[in-house]
Amino acid sequence: MDKVIALVGKEWSEVFRNKFVLFTVIFIPLLMTAIPLVMLRAITSSGGMEATGLTEAMGQLEVLCGDLPGSECGQFIVISQFLPLFLMMPVIIPITIASYSIVGEKTTRTLEPLLATPIKTAELLAGKGLAAAIPAVVATWIGFAVFVIGGLLMGLSRDLTARFFDPLWLVAIFVVGPLLALAGVSIAVMISSRTSDPRVAEQISGLFVLPIVGLIVAQTTGLIYLNRVLILWIAFVMVVLDLVLLFFATRLFQREHILTRWK
Repeated sequence: MDKVIALVGKEWSEVFRNKFVLFTVIFIPLLMTAIPLVMLRAITSSGGMEATGLTEAMGQLEVLCGDLPGSECGQFIVISQFLPLFLMMPVIIPITIASYSIVGEKTTRTLEPLLATPIKTAELLAGKGLAAAIPAVVATWIGFAVFVIGGLLMGLSRDLTARFFDPLWLVAIFVVGPLLALAGVSIAVMISSRTSDPRVAEQISGLFVLPIVGLIVAQTTGLIYLNRVLILWIAFVMVVLDLVLLFFATRLFQREHILTRWK
């Protein structure tokens, strides 16, 4: 465990020197948090959901709001449309960090000396994975906290803000988010193990974001609506997917190949 912790510290000290990585870690959470806050401000300043003209169209969804009044139900429905944005943070950030962590060390020729040490492959991947996943998960949690505090400052009722602590949001933020981060790291490791350009690795790994984008589009257009059951199913699928991805990431990361054949 000491080796893993030491490797995490080493990764952070090196990766965050890259301005692009640092920009991604800071800008993405700011953007993903600012968008729902701006929409929240627009809703509250317009006098509620009725002013947007969407109450009638979304009336069938009021059952999801429990005992919330009509206007607050409408606000909650619109705000919930932006829940997938908080699921994009733990995907984009670790992909960027992991891509530059592995491929960057290939480029600077610092990966080979690391692989020549007694550190095990599992410890190496664990250290690099945690170094990429922890900032993403922490940034997601901070963004969520800022969003909730922003809602309180904008005058949302306590009953409405309390909805952000029901199983739908808590499972999404504190369970699905870390699972997505782990999947993003695994994909970045697999791609980075087979390429020598960090930007190519990041772009290819970035395709993993497309399902989240599809989820946003599907929810915005009314094809689906995130609820507790769907979030729990997503969490279950992500657990299975993470196990599969971790298996292949470990198998594809062949340290002997990197040490003897990589140029």
